[in-house]
Amino acid sequence: MISIHDQLPRYIIGKYQLIWTCTFTALFALVFILLRVPFSHNAWFELEISQAFSLTVIFILISAFIVIASKMLIYRRRNDINFTVLHYVLWSIAEVLVVSAVYTYFTHQAVINDIIDIHGDSYDKIFLSALAFTIVAIGVPNAISVLYHSYAHQNNTIRLMNYGNVVSDTPAKPYEEKRITLFDNNGVLKFSINSENLYFIESDDNYIKVWYSDSDGEIKQYMLRCRLKTIEESFADSDLVRCHRKYVVNITKVEILRAEKEGYRISLNLDGIDYIPISKTYEKNVLARFNSQ
Repeated sequence: MISIHDQLPRYIIGKYQLIWTCTFTALFALVFILLRVPFSHNAWFELEISQAFSLTVIFILISAFIVIASKMLIYRRRNDINFTVLHYVLWSIAEVLVVSAVYTYFTHQAVINDIIDIHGDSYDKIFLSALAFTIVAIGVPNAISVLYHSYAHQNNTIRLMNYGNVVSDTPAKPYEEKRITLFDNNGVLKFSINSENLYFIESDDNYIKVWYSDSDGEIKQYMLRCRLKTIEESFADSDLVRCHRKYVVNITKVEILRAEKEGYRISLNLDGIDYIPISKTYEKNVLARFNSQ
């Protein structure tokens, strides 16, 4: 059972998960608006009256901007803030409150422009009505998105029980801990390895190259069709760390950390492998991992 004080799973706030959430929320909200308007006495969403149409378009654009900007901020701060389940819930509530306030403001503008007549309603009542409207339009699809991605993540985990055609450094042991499992673009498990045997992962356009040692200690390379960004969640809470847009390294395999004028570089002491750069974007996180060793 997940507690509200537990750390938020990384797969909830991944780039593609958040894009999916925003897109699904927008479509869900649009359908809900179209279904709700005929049954609301204070709705000003119209496509025929020019003033109402303008308010409708502006409100939808502002609301979309608020949700998208909020998700972008979560994504950008995910490495700086230790998001818990409670943080995400409060953040989502804040989104609902802000959009509700915007809706109330636009309702006020609709009254001023004689688009609707709601003299019997106080603005407190309008805000509460807007709050209920926004909870359904934004809160519900957000919750559905979280449940969907949780199910998808659990489904990927279950796939670990099927190790057919999987490249691995040791005989398959689904119960074994400290393993890095990588899926291709179709969600098929292709690679499973003890984290201590993986040296680094290199991005090569739409492929990644995994450098690892097999059960005989021989250094090998495995190529997998997927993007480096896609597999970041596979090594969360492991010894692997992103150090560059093209590289992920096993922090325990680093032999040399060298500070140069252009920035830091690291060596894994592998024949034929040059120093791997640490970009400014990931420098703070990588150095923090060294300090925690």
